[in-house]
Amino acid sequence: MRGHLARELLRRPVRLRGVRLGETVDLILDPERTRVLGFDVLCGDDVHRFLPFPAADIAGGSLVVDSTLTLLDEDQRAFYHRYGHSLVAETGLHDVEISASGELAA
Repeated sequence: MRGHLARELLRRPVRLRGVRLGETVDLILDPERTRVLGFDVLCGDDVHRFLPFPAADIAGGSLVVDSTLTLLDEDQRAFYHRYGHSLVAETGLHDVEISASGELAA
């Protein structure tokens, strides 16, 4: 994934082989707020799941995954929310660039 502004990665559809699974509603940052751990995805069944940053590719305006197994259920999602930080809550970071490796620009 090439660099993108943080806000550009919100509300992106998440797709598997062209099928829409859900959309990103938040980015979860590491405790130091220097790297994106993954995405909070609201899926079509109205359940929030966690998508690890390295498991997604941007293609045609969507986040593309290779398997539904990359979308982690509530128990795993809760771990990242407990120890990470919500981009949506970090209002000053919406215009920060995110590198292909998930690092936030200084």
